[in-house]
Amino acid sequence: MTRSVDMAVPEDRYRSLRIKQGNYARRMRTERIVGALLVFFMAIAAIPLFLIMFEVIRRGAGVISWEFLTSREVPPAREGGGYAAGFIGTGIMVGWAALFAIPTGVFAAVYLTEYGKGLFAAVIRFFTDVMTGIPSVFVGLAVYFLIINQTGFTFGAFPGAVAIGIIMLPIVVRSSEEILRTVPDDLRQGSLAMGARRWQTTLKVVLPAAGPGLSTGAMLAVARAAGETAPLILTAFGSNAIVTALFNQPINAVPLQIYNGARQPFAPGIERAWGGALCLMVLVLALTVTARWIGARFSKTGGR
Repeated sequence: MTRSVDMAVPEDRYRSLRIKQGNYARRMRTERIVGALLVFFMAIAAIPLFLIMFEVIRRGAGVISWEFLTSREVPPAREGGGYAAGFIGTGIMVGWAALFAIPTGVFAAVYLTEYGKGLFAAVIRFFTDVMTGIPSVFVGLAVYFLIINQTGFTFGAFPGAVAIGIIMLPIVVRSSEEILRTVPDDLRQGSLAMGARRWQTTLKVVLPAAGPGLSTGAMLAVARAAGETAPLILTAFGSNAIVTALFNQPINAVPLQIYNGARQPFAPGIERAWGGALCLMVLVLALTVTARWIGARFSKTGGR
């Protein structure tokens, strides 16, 4: 004996997505209010940045010239002169610091991501996080005591580069570790399945895949280091002469010149400090924008 089954579906069981529910208007109104609040608070957060940029550009644009970029600084009360010694000194110290901090930080991140297990890796991560939050003046004081006060070295580019490199190192480690974690495990497993050793997989597969992201972290670290002042007061010390020596000769940097020019009472020196601040801001902004562009391109292409 068979029974007929009513296969009819009640009309109110399934609802078309085109039909707006009763609370649609309320949800859309809430979404618009929340969106407007987010835009408002974002604008509030951006106001200090735009005010700083506007003031630096307004006060410093008139100072920038070929003489400013290529000449030594003159006494604070005199017109003219430039920050050539600071540009050269900043380039030397940041360059040597990058040569130390970027490879060291990347290889440390490779160890933490690919090999590091247990307590030792946890200790490295802990101290890296602690170093990220240490005030830079403490780094300068430590380098002064350990290198200048305890050895035969005096103020110069080498202690300054060491201090800047220490500041850069935890930034490179943390950013590189996060980037390496985004590399798919399928790439590692495929390389190992084809007979490659672990170090070959890391060197020829993982690092190339994470290359754009690693360069982003390195640029952000360089941008942070280029603007440091406190550690250079205790290590580089400053000099009006154009110095290229690495050891035992005080050397200048743009942040040092800005600091010294802004704290004296003469208008020409203060104007040059605004010009130096504009140059430094443009440098940091260019590095940051480039890093963000590389990071965005990396995320869109999936590392290809």
